[in-house]
Parts: sequence; C-alpha cells; structure tokens
Amino acid sequence: MMFTPPLYKQRYQFVVEFVKRHKPKKVVDLGCADCSLLRKLKFHRDIELLVGVDIDSSVIKHKMYALAPFPSEYLKPADQPLTIELYQGSVTEKELRTKGFDLVTCIELIEHLPLAEVERFSEVLFGYMSPAAVIVSTPNADFNPLLPGCSGFRHIDHKFEWTKTDFQNWALEVCRLYGYVVEFTGVGKAPSNDESIGFCSQIGVFRKDPYRSGTSVRCENLENTSSYKLLYDVVYPSLCDNNIFQRTLVNEVLYWAEHVKREWLEASEKEGAGLHVSDITAFPNDRQEQDISEEAAQEPYLQGGSVCVPLARVLSFPSVHRLCGSLQRLQEALQGDCRVALTGDSLAVALADEEEETDADEEWAECVGPACAETVKCAVDCTEDWDAEL
Repeated sequence: MMFTPPLYKQRYQFVVEFVKRHKPKKVVDLGCADCSLLRKLKFHRDIELLVGVDIDSSVIKHKMYALAPFPSEYLKPADQPLTIELYQGSVTEKELRTKGFDLVTCIELIEHLPLAEVERFSEVLFGYMSPAAVIVSTPNADFNPLLPGCSGFRHIDHKFEWTKTDFQNWALEVCRLYGYVVEFTGVGKAPSNDESIGFCSQIGVFRKDPYRSGTSVRCENLENTSSYKLLYDVVYPSLCDNNIFQRTLVNEVLYWAEHVKREWLEASEKEGAGLHVSDITAFPNDRQEQDISEEAAQEPYLQGGSVCVPLARVLSFPSVHRLCGSLQRLQEALQGDCRVALTGDSLAVALADEEEETDADEEWAECVGPACAETVKCAVDCTEDWDAEL
C-alpha cells in the first residue's frame, strides 16, 4: 500500500498546519531524530524557540547543521529572533528546560518506549512539562492487516503498537489525570474509507482544559542539575539586534536612493535632449521658503555635485517604511552613520552623480598608471565576487 504523499510527510504537514493556525512561540519536538520536522518548522517565524530532544545523539549530530541560518536570512532578517536548541536526553526524565512550552510534538515516539515506561512518560510530559498543547502520533495496530507483508510490528524497534481503542483509552486517562482534553484524528485513510479501522497513523491533539486542573507533579530541586546534554544551539539574525537592524536599514536606504537617482537622471537626460547633467536645474538652496508641493518635495535635486534624494521619497518604499515608520525615526537612525551622507538639513541622501564618479575614476587611473589601475581594479572585483559567494 502506497500513500501519496508518503505517510511521514503527512504527519509533518499535520504539525505544520497546526502551527500555522495556533502560532505557538515555543515548540519542542520529543524524539526529533534527524530533525526533519524541525527543519520544516523553522520557516514559521512566529516560533521564537524551537527545541529538539532525542536519546540518540549520533542521529541528531548527523543533520543538526542543516538547521543553521541560510545566507539569505542574514540579508533579510526576520522581525523576531529564532533560537534553536538540540539536546540529547530521555523523554522519561524531568528537565527544567522543557517546562513552559506552547506545543510539544511526539511523532511516532511512544511506541519506541518499553510499555512499562509509558506511565512515566505521561507523567513527565503532561504533569511536569505541562505544555499548552501536545500532538502525539503512533501506529494504529488495527490498520496493520491492510499493509502488505506486515505480520508483526511495523518497525523492529517498536516495543508495542496500540489499537485505536488502546490509544484512546490511554489518551482519555491522561486527560483525566492531568487536566487536558483530546481530539482524535490521523493520517492515512483505509482504502475502503472504513471509519471503524481508523487511520494508519493515529493522532491525538491534547489541549489544557481551562475548566479543571489535573494532578500536578512535584517540581523537584533541579535548579543546579540537568539531565539533558546540549548538542547544538543557534540564534537566527533578527531586527531585534541593533547592529543587524542598522546594517539592514542602511542597505535598504542606499539601494532605493540609488534606484531613485538613476531613474531621475535618465528621465532628466531624455527631457533635456542630451543636456549635461550639470545643466539640470538644481533645487533651490533655501527650500523651506519655497511653495513646494508634497510631490515636488520628494523629487531629487542637484547640490554641489551630488544628487540629493529626499528621505521622504526613500521612506515611501515598503521595505524602508517597515523598518522606520516615520521620517523622524529614519533621520535619527541615519544620522552619524558614516555609510550614509545626508544633506545639511538631514532631509535627503547625497549621492555622487555618475559623471562625478567617472571623473574620479579617471583621475585615479592617471595617477597610478593604466597597468596598475587595471591590476588593482581586478583585485577589487575578485574580492567582491568572493564576498558575494559567502
């Protein structure tokens, strides 16, 4: 029997859809194995803390660096930081760092525990960790006769496999003891759509019951002890970091200011039928005494050999406006930053026009000689390419 998409992908997608709907900020995947589910969840940036736990450190280490940020995430950082932590540890042991989560996922985990340890697992998960929501998936033994060649358990490491009734009895007892409610569902329907058989992989979605409290597990003095071993942790770049915010803002401002400058120069050259850039009428120096419309106030102008692009125009681009919602905030963020040249009134970005840049390049080439200039230029170009690849 073949499932499309494969059953494991359907289980992961179930979790992803739950995260999209409920937007938990702190999520831990117990039995994370090769971190496949974590690699999907990291793209949902409502999550601020993403934790994986598995007793087998080797399987985590094999794929853990796939959770590192992509280069693009440094170029366009998210609004909020994301912290990812991976631990070696047992799901039947209490660990302070697992308390207070919004969502705990246990995808095809419970059947790998000895049946005698399931009660302890339930106590740690629902009584001690006490998350707001839990998703547990496990094979449905009622479905096994429909699977070709399945004469026993589905995996050699499974210690048991519950029928639909077994799973529901365990889940309802957990709810009674620890103050949860549960919804039963699953993935992988029977070919005949026989509801009495249930899903190939049965799922219980647990949520805390706000109207009753369950058995609380005594919090032992674990402040100075830890049963888990940290294997990997990373903090993703975000705009909450002042240095990253400033770099991102400056890059956006310079990019859009240059964009506006080039469009304005091209339009001015066409209107002037080939006039020299310096012949374009400069904006009056004392602009505050002029009766200028709001639209005109956003037009670039020439001043002292520079093309000045008003900050109000730059702020109109969504990516800049998202970073600084007002002109005042934009001015304050740019003042004193050596990478941005502002006009004296701090109302515009001053950019050298293309002819000034060309003249400067020619003067420099004359001083150092054409051969040397070409050698240095080549070295600069190579360095830029190397940086870009990183």
